[in-house]
Amino acid sequence: MADEYPEFRLRLPNGDGIDRARGVLLDETGTNGSRKFLVRAGSPARDHVMPSLGKHFKAPTKRREELRAQGALVPSARWPGWLELAQDVVFGSPSFAAVVLVGAPRNGWEEWRTEDDRPLSDFMSGVWAGPSRPWLVRGSNVTGLDLVQRLWLPEGRVTLAASRLRQGVRQGISKDELRTLVQEDYESTATYSQRQQLVGDLHAFLTRMKPGDTVCTISGGRLYVGEITGGAEQTESEDRRSNLGRPVDWQPTGFPYDELPEELQQKLSVQHDVVDLSSVQAHIEGLGLTDQELAEEAEMKERDPSVEIPALAARRELELPEPTEELATELLVHDVEWLRETRDLLWDERQLVLYGPPGTGKTYLAVKLAEFLGGGPEQVKLVQFHPSYSYEDFFEGFRPQEDPQTRQVAFRLTAGPLRELADLASREGNRHIPHFLIIDEINRANLAKVFGELYFLLEYRNKSVRLTYSGDDFALPPNLFVIGTMNTADRSIALVDAAMRRRFAFVELSPRSEPTSGLLRRWLKQEGRDPEPARLLDALNSRIDDPDFRIGPSYLMKKGVYREGGLERTWRTKILPLLEEHHYGEGVDIETRYGLAALRESLA
Repeated sequence: MADEYPEFRLRLPNGDGIDRARGVLLDETGTNGSRKFLVRAGSPARDHVMPSLGKHFKAPTKRREELRAQGALVPSARWPGWLELAQDVVFGSPSFAAVVLVGAPRNGWEEWRTEDDRPLSDFMSGVWAGPSRPWLVRGSNVTGLDLVQRLWLPEGRVTLAASRLRQGVRQGISKDELRTLVQEDYESTATYSQRQQLVGDLHAFLTRMKPGDTVCTISGGRLYVGEITGGAEQTESEDRRSNLGRPVDWQPTGFPYDELPEELQQKLSVQHDVVDLSSVQAHIEGLGLTDQELAEEAEMKERDPSVEIPALAARRELELPEPTEELATELLVHDVEWLRETRDLLWDERQLVLYGPPGTGKTYLAVKLAEFLGGGPEQVKLVQFHPSYSYEDFFEGFRPQEDPQTRQVAFRLTAGPLRELADLASREGNRHIPHFLIIDEINRANLAKVFGELYFLLEYRNKSVRLTYSGDDFALPPNLFVIGTMNTADRSIALVDAAMRRRFAFVELSPRSEPTSGLLRRWLKQEGRDPEPARLLDALNSRIDDPDFRIGPSYLMKKGVYREGGLERTWRTKILPLLEEHHYGEGVDIETRYGLAALRESLA
């Protein structure tokens, strides 16, 4: 009976000067297996509830109203402005009791505590220690049946199929013991990888989950959320689809899947039966609550006001700042609206390619724009593709590394620049800050080979994929943007495959149009120099028929060009060799057609 457990106490929000509520855990269980909890007469309760309580916690709200109507919960004579239980009351679980008394969501397994401040969960046998966690357990397609609607919601349970696992497996079993049992019981019916996954799922369900943890599941396009209210049990089920179970207090209504935060959708897309959702716990805690309700709930918990509320922090909007006139002036862009349109394309697509002939300032513009939009160079990483660049270089792969102690070389899994930047962008506190990966010369590598399965994620940002080497489930953070630069003299834009076209927005930087066509003139004016080089460049490009081989202004925007004889040297050693290569085998006299003397004569 209840005597084997100590008395637990619950401190009410802003309850200075009043007693704590007192209760005990009972051996008696409800119809779904939840451990019942008795609250003693004389325990105080708040006289009002959080406004959204009745929407998401209908059962505790209804029970509170019934207790008031029955005279079991009455205005307190000892503590004016508070309520008080006039008799002992039994509730379905510790959390249910705490919600009724506080009038707000509560994890009773953590907040009911002994006199020496130990939580109730410490007294549950076979319970994994640590803070409460949220879990995803799939039940909408268990061998063709939707157990969520048929069993879980109506009966207040969550189950896991373990059709061939022997009877007598206890809660709290170690992973090593489970591995042995699964190896023996599933040897002829499951592959090695299936057995490995089953061990992880069973260990999470039987040992790592505990009362007070949040459980989520998906059914009919909605996410349902509940609280685990008891231990794991193994039963003999005729269809073997639900022979491991735990009691759950489900919230009555689900949340539309398509309206969930993108980071939460990414984790929910992981294709396992049991998934730890700790990385998106703040998003789950904020479901269905307004900012005001979250602030009110946080105030009830009497938390440190200097610490940001996690659920509110997770809602901070990702933003790309609007380009300014000052930025347009710094980059010598003809019109700030061009920068704003580029920013909008990047916001809509997340991936963008700046393409054009050599010397059009693609890389410079990409870096400067990324630093402005991301708030500084710390959020920008640049890589350059080349023909031998691979997935292992770009994302992750096994690389030889020397052990600093033994000096022996071994192959170890090593993160590439994309993995490193994605991990940085997805850290808590960074998720509202834009991060940029700049891929210089993006068209010089075999993109399908370099991106591998990540090619899928460029288009479907709300999904995750299983990685080739580490086996992790990975998704691109919403705040990671990719800017590529593409030299059209190497490969025409027309030769880019359809998959890349669909995943990237393309912005042209060409000497025939702004912002590139007038860039050299603006730079010369800013530097106080003669505009002749701009006129010469325009005359040169007018003689080049192929737009992909026109010459960009960057060749003439260097200090060396304007020293004695610098323009002639640059023309002879940088520009004319490019045009010789372009006209190779055509018999064109490059000097006569494109030389400085010929161009100056035409301008005169």
